[in-house]
Amino acid sequence: MTLPDPHVVIVGGGASGTLLAVNLLRQEEPRVTLVERSPSQLARGVAYSAADESHLLNVRAANMSAFPDDRDHFVRWLRQTELGSASSFVGRTVYGAYLRALLQDAKAAVGERLTLIADEVVALTQTDAAITAHFADGRATDFDRAVLALGNLPPHPPAGIDLAALPDGVYRDNPWAGDIADGLFAGDAVLLLGSGLTAVDAALLLARREFAGRITAMSRRGLRPRTHDDAQPPVTPRNEKPARSVSALVREVRQAATGDDWRCAVDALRPVTQLLWSGADAAGRWRFLRHLRPYWDVHRHRLAPAVGAQIDAMVAVGQLRFSAGKLVAVTAAGDAALVRSRPRGCNRVETARYARIVNCTGPQGDLSRSNEPLLKQLTKAGLIRPDACHLGIDVDAGTRTIAADGSPNPRLNAVGPMTRGMWWEVVAIPDIRVQCWTLARTLANTHWVGGEGL
Repeated sequence: MTLPDPHVVIVGGGASGTLLAVNLLRQEEPRVTLVERSPSQLARGVAYSAADESHLLNVRAANMSAFPDDRDHFVRWLRQTELGSASSFVGRTVYGAYLRALLQDAKAAVGERLTLIADEVVALTQTDAAITAHFADGRATDFDRAVLALGNLPPHPPAGIDLAALPDGVYRDNPWAGDIADGLFAGDAVLLLGSGLTAVDAALLLARREFAGRITAMSRRGLRPRTHDDAQPPVTPRNEKPARSVSALVREVRQAATGDDWRCAVDALRPVTQLLWSGADAAGRWRFLRHLRPYWDVHRHRLAPAVGAQIDAMVAVGQLRFSAGKLVAVTAAGDAALVRSRPRGCNRVETARYARIVNCTGPQGDLSRSNEPLLKQLTKAGLIRPDACHLGIDVDAGTRTIAADGSPNPRLNAVGPMTRGMWWEVVAIPDIRVQCWTLARTLANTHWVGGEGL
């Protein structure tokens, strides 16, 4: 920090930005300005503002505290509000209310130390003395440090679909939109592009809107998320050095699962997953992403038991089907779409008519394909660059962004899912909160002070 009254701007006021802000405000300094362009998403982001009441957290409340050094904080809040217990999978809207309450309480406690701005940062420029945020309304303000907390980028339009050629309303790119079922009838069919957690959200929302037609969730492998088991035995976390290769790790997990619940074998890896990823070479990471990522995702990021039971019921009655295949072509067919796809493992092409197609492919992080003005400006200016696997923004171990020339930027950091290229496991609250807690202590120059171990 070079100025006597250090000031940090956080670009993005969703879950990641809020966690960083409230952790910073627990320190004696600095001042914090939190910028969010969508006021309805302040403190909640897309994950917790667009959720329906049928959408539950996929982590038990006991592990969802905002503070890694106060792990019962969320549970205490639930007890006070009578909205859940430690073992419950509460609604995502409830967690969004918790995050917003945290921010409101912080604002009340620190007053002018926290500034909330409803605007968009369209550019960041820097000198040796400061980093300047340029806002959409034409303002420009100097800060000591800037942190990108942009959350997940929206999914890219699927290849093979000429969106302009489809009738209005057939293709939807927001699987959490409240009008996802508008205009549909019982005899209609809906295609969900993707079969993971986003597709489950969309299927639940369609069911809640009383859509009674057929739903097909299609992905390359047709894998569906597994479900948590309320009777899962206690997990013994691994603390030894991870296997040297992904294939060796898979063998170890399979062997461990033969004598124990597979969920325990996967959950035991949590303390060492980031070490495994950071220790893998580029070739190993690419092999994981190409061959094992879908299997890891459906076993690692599981459904709440109540959600899993509802999805099972929809499958059992034939309303929901998970399909492994690849799009070949999508053309207009009256007021609907004619979809040609190739089932996995064969050469034949199947044709089906869908009244609605919903993009559920999940968040993306490839900077080269992003239309976000700020990311395009920062990339063009050489202040940031994509990570080697194009999962997001390249950062170092201290979350400093890496410039185009390979040097770490002393004034620009990034947190949250866009930093998964460095850590991989940084998309869920239990991981993001540790990242934000650590960065907050660094920015406040208190990281050298002893504290509770994580």
